[in-house]
Amino acid sequence: MAIKNRYSTQTTPSMLPWLGIAAVIVLIDQITKITVNKLFVFGEERVVTSFFNLVLAYNRGAAFSFLSNESGWQRYFFTGIALAAVAFIIYLLKKHAGQRLFCWALALILGGAIGNVIDRILYGHVVDFLDFHWKSWGHFPAFNVADMTISIGAALFIIDELRRVNK
Repeated sequence: MAIKNRYSTQTTPSMLPWLGIAAVIVLIDQITKITVNKLFVFGEERVVTSFFNLVLAYNRGAAFSFLSNESGWQRYFFTGIALAAVAFIIYLLKKHAGQRLFCWALALILGGAIGNVIDRILYGHVVDFLDFHWKSWGHFPAFNVADMTISIGAALFIIDELRRVNK
C-alpha cells in the first residue's frame, strides 16, 4: 500500500502493512501466553513429543534468562530498552517502508518486542512456554512466540544486509 504525496505525483510506500504484521504477532503472542497461563500452573510441564514440551516458565531477565536473578531493577531496564527499540523500529519502518525484506525483519522484531514488553508491564516477567530438548544434551531455554519472531526477524535482517553488501 502506498500513500500519494500531495506535492507530487509520486507515491510513497506506507508503513501501515508492516505495523499490521507487528499487530498480528502481538495478538498471537498474547493469546498463546494467556492460554498457557490459564491451562498451566507455574513450572507445570506437558510432554508433547520426545524433543518438545509445553511448560509454564517466567523469565524476569532477558534472553537466556540473563540477569533474571537480580532484585527487580531489570524489569524496568529491559522495558526501557524495548520501548526505545520500538520507537527506533517505527522510525526505520517509516523511512524505509518500500524495502520489503528489511521491513519484514523490522515488523517481526517489533511485534515480538511489544509482546514481551506487555508481559513485563503486566506481570513483571515474560511468559515462556515452548521447551525444546534433545536426549542427554538437556533443555534449550524455554521461549515464546515473541522470541521466535524476534529471532526470525534478526535472521532476515542479516540476510537483507548480506544481500545489500553483495550488490
